[in-house]
Amino acid sequence: MSAEEVRALMSAPGNHRLTWNTPLSEEHAAQLIAACAPVPGARIADFGSGWGELLMRLVEAAPGATGDGIETDPDAVARGLRLAEERGLTDRVRFHEVPAADYRGDPDGDGYDLAVSIGAAHAWPGGTSDALKALRAAVRPGGRVLFGDGFWEREPSPAALEGLGAEPDDFGSLLGLIRQAEAAGLRVLQATVADQREWDLFESTANIGRGERWALANPGHPLHAEVTEAVDARRTGYYGGYRGTLGLAYLVLSA
Repeated sequence: MSAEEVRALMSAPGNHRLTWNTPLSEEHAAQLIAACAPVPGARIADFGSGWGELLMRLVEAAPGATGDGIETDPDAVARGLRLAEERGLTDRVRFHEVPAADYRGDPDGDGYDLAVSIGAAHAWPGGTSDALKALRAAVRPGGRVLFGDGFWEREPSPAALEGLGAEPDDFGSLLGLIRQAEAAGLRVLQATVADQREWDLFESTANIGRGERWALANPGHPLHAEVTEAVDARRTGYYGGYRGTLGLAYLVLSA
């Protein structure tokens, strides 16, 4: 198993214990869906949808609504297709295995009623600013955008930056993120952030937890020590570094 395979083993997208590939609780998700207020027959697109849990819940919230999930990870798409079939949504939810920045949607349509992107700004060459512009362009006038992106809760320490493998200018403040949305022609209807419990559960279940569970289930594997070392490094990076420093904002925006 290569270093890349070890990272894949610990990655959130392949973790079926996760409901969302983001720090998010059931209550918080319900609040976001209510704020997005999809109308009957709404057309919804999720750029970087993963397995599409949030997309499906948005579709289920509005009679006749349809959703397009844009995702390049084939394992996530396969899980999404299974979930859609189990929930009777195969005729309402579609997945497109193309990069978010390359997806153009229906060229004959008038734009989506709601465009979503959570933690996927890196899919666009210009990051956050390009992502917000693309989401604004994807929705009809009067449509809405749900955008999730990182920000610094406080000035990052060297340990936080090392734990994330990040640079100080990789993120800005929450207000700075709101200003970027406004510069893209979007207005903030609701701004919430992932709380510490959401973050702790996400990290414990996803990257750290998945690797730890694999190590416990495979004590005699020749790469057990390598996986354990990677788990320990991630745990140190989170609890000793970016916990309480990296934030995740969820912005519900009007176009």
